[in-house]
Amino acid sequence: MDSKPSVSPDLRPAYLPEREHQRVKILVAGPMGVGKTTAIRTLSQIPTLHTEEVMTDAAVGTDDVSLAGLRDKTTTTVGIDFGRLTLPGDRIVLYLHGTPGQRRFLPLWEGIAFGALGALVLADTRRLDESFEVMDLIEERGLPYAVAVNIFPDSPDYDLEILRSKLDLHPDTPLVTCDAREMNSSLNALIELTAHSISSVGVGVGAS
Repeated sequence: MDSKPSVSPDLRPAYLPEREHQRVKILVAGPMGVGKTTAIRTLSQIPTLHTEEVMTDAAVGTDDVSLAGLRDKTTTTVGIDFGRLTLPGDRIVLYLHGTPGQRRFLPLWEGIAFGALGALVLADTRRLDESFEVMDLIEERGLPYAVAVNIFPDSPDYDLEILRSKLDLHPDTPLVTCDAREMNSSLNALIELTAHSISSVGVGVGAS
């Protein structure tokens, strides 16, 4: 989409539109510690639901927290993150479902993914290789997806075409950079995904 709307968080309504609108389920996926919980918290117009737990010694040998970006991580999502966002124009309402980033939660992931129109995959340039497992799971379900590279202060800076090559993305797969802490940046990534998903499906989604 060419135009990028600017939305102030203070002006975002917390209610569903009264006019006819489309309700769309979107996954927010990616490896552990990539910013999924932050992105949903940033975007949601309603108080978000999070199922985070403190990481304990039981995770040793299972979750490698020695990797870049994970050394200070003390909690992880073990269930679901949930938020809701009405896109500008009040025609599409997104229900955002964050998924755990570890493969051992695959049965839960499959349940969350049921009925989703598409997925926004967050990636970290410090550990791009961890994104492949998540993208494989999404492709196996036949879901369209977009990739948003979340920018961290110490992330290597790559040209988008180089990132596309490193991630081995299909030419039609949207690829953007974003800051999961910033509303407009995260919103732009979601709009790219929504347009791509609706185009890929080829039909409208159900209206309320």
